[in-house]
Amino acid sequence: MRIGVLGGGPAGLYFALLAKRADPAHEITVVERNAPDATFGWGVVFSEETLGALRDADYPSYVEITDTFARWSAIDVVYGGRTVRSGGHVFSAIARKRLLEILQRRCREVGVELAFQREAPDLEEFADRDLVVAADGVNSTARRLLEAQLRPTLDVHRSKFIWFGTDLPLDAFTFIFRTTGHGMFQVHAYPFDADTSTFIVECTEETWRAAGLDQASESESIAACQDLFAPELDGHKLLSNRSLWISFVTVRCQSWHHGNVVLLGDAAHTAHFTIGSGTKLAMEDAVALGQALQRHPASLEAAFTDYELERQPVVERFQEAARDSATWFENVRRYDGFDPVQFACNLLTRSGRIGHLELTRRDPAFAATVDRFFAGRPELLVPPPPLFAPLGQRAVTLGSRVALAVGAEDDADDGRLAPAAAGRLAAAAGSGAGVVVSELVAVAPGGRITPGTPGLWADDQAGPWAALAREVAGRGAALTLRLGHAGRRGATRPRRHGVDRPLPGGGWPLLAASAIPYTLASPVPSAMDGGDLERVAAEFAAAARRAAGAGVQVLLVDLAHGYLLGGFLSPLANRRGDRFGGPLEGRLRFPLRVVDAVRAAWPADRPLWAALTVTDWAAGGLAPAEAVEAARTLAAHGCDLLQVTAGQTTATTRPDYGRFHLVGWSDLVRNSAAVPTMVGGNLTTADEVNTVLAAGRADVCLLDPRRYRLDG
Repeated sequence: MRIGVLGGGPAGLYFALLAKRADPAHEITVVERNAPDATFGWGVVFSEETLGALRDADYPSYVEITDTFARWSAIDVVYGGRTVRSGGHVFSAIARKRLLEILQRRCREVGVELAFQREAPDLEEFADRDLVVAADGVNSTARRLLEAQLRPTLDVHRSKFIWFGTDLPLDAFTFIFRTTGHGMFQVHAYPFDADTSTFIVECTEETWRAAGLDQASESESIAACQDLFAPELDGHKLLSNRSLWISFVTVRCQSWHHGNVVLLGDAAHTAHFTIGSGTKLAMEDAVALGQALQRHPASLEAAFTDYELERQPVVERFQEAARDSATWFENVRRYDGFDPVQFACNLLTRSGRIGHLELTRRDPAFAATVDRFFAGRPELLVPPPPLFAPLGQRAVTLGSRVALAVGAEDDADDGRLAPAAAGRLAAAAGSGAGVVVSELVAVAPGGRITPGTPGLWADDQAGPWAALAREVAGRGAALTLRLGHAGRRGATRPRRHGVDRPLPGGGWPLLAASAIPYTLASPVPSAMDGGDLERVAAEFAAAARRAAGAGVQVLLVDLAHGYLLGGFLSPLANRRGDRFGGPLEGRLRFPLRVVDAVRAAWPADRPLWAALTVTDWAAGGLAPAEAVEAARTLAAHGCDLLQVTAGQTTATTRPDYGRFHLVGWSDLVRNSAAVPTMVGGNLTTADEVNTVLAAGRADVCLLDPRRYRLDG
């Protein structure tokens, strides 16, 4: 074939090299607009996995690249006046300019034509080519020209960064965090040869503007950053290579090819620099495309499809991790005030690719330091993992940070807790959990979800709870009773027959913030009037007193799941025009009245928790800033911990059930509102629980126990 490659970066050069090696009869030309020694970056980082692929693809270049490597295994986190080091992280890096020299020389050796300082404003340059490989970077000409066919999206990140070098030879991948009067600046720095390191400075756009850097020249930016990080530079200089403040752009394309044109590397996709994978992904693309062409020599379309099927899932995983990593740095001020050890743990686990167990494998001493900090036991040689660290709340001490929520079977009889339900809760307590959370317990007959929902609206319903509380405490757990009112989600059939299916005949009258049915098939609830508001608040208080008398250790008021109180909080369910609707202050007014009534009725020495919806997962729903403000207000009204939940406010919710899908929301609430949290969201292993806890993203974790059950 006659092959044209647009772009002479690592991806384009490496593909040209591999394609020519695979078939010397190919005529391959690489067209690059810049000079051969021009590069706009400093060092390139590779993983061990990528090196294996490079070794198998072209051994001579692999040897030359790896012989030039700077290698290190430590990460230093400079924060709060301390440097915390974590070892066992294997990194290799090379100067980008040196990498290009190696690949250019190898291309010439195998017969690839290299054309530098040659502009290609369109694809006419390659009109006579059988195959066009567009490896022309994030500002790809080919992607722009084929936008309608490739359907790209460009996500511009909120932070600003500037890419320097420095003559400081570092011995670790180094993160530096510096708080100033303008905001926080952070550095991502790593060595790439014996004398030089990459030194990237990043900050939010607000901080960048407040510091006057939006008006700074290149030399002024260097001087400002050199002064800001003078303690770490220790007399060394920052080096510029057309270093300018820019915003990172995450590129995604629905298709990576059209006709005989195929995208490679940053032209097709980008991953934020905080996980250091751009060149790695691009060169892996080159390997995969070359192999696909060998497997399908007679059909470009088949080869391109094969290439995309192999690479797109890999890239999407990296982009997801990169998004989480970039978001962490954009919101790093949230963690200002953390102990440096926990701050470092939070940083290292930010993207979800490294957990507590992997940290322990890589650096047992660092992991033990984290565990000693979390346990508050600096004298221990082998501290307990975070999930076994006790948590004190008022006069109650939880023996572990693991919570189990027992599912509802709708088997109560006229609100009286069924023996089978009590048995399920007792069994959960005997499993080693520190907290056992009940199903919703209704404060009134009209507050049930189904006819089989347990309740505490009558004194004679407290007896089974008293016996259960004693048994759960005897097994070393704290019984947490979830108190609530189903609101417009009430009067439904038992959930084993389907969720939110109305009872035949309509059941009982429903109450809600507004007269909006939950589903199209649901009965229309009555909008609560002043008398309803007063009565329901009193019912919550009375039920709390019965729970206290039964010896329940923790009470959890449900302000979530689309039930009555959660409906008041959501602008999608609360359309009231009085002082109990409108802005958040109004929507919070009735839930706060209930919380105040419950707190007054509940013993002062026992914890009061609340379940809070932090996002409706629906357009026009609760905003993140509102969730934080609601959490802060609930804490001020006596809530000791918040269970973070999402969705279910409306039947049209569009959930995002990804891995750890609630952990980020818990992190937001806990560290923005300064309130302890409990979180679930597909947490299935002890390692995941330990990771969330150690990093300070939650204080208690709801574990999905199915992975640990022998019966599956």
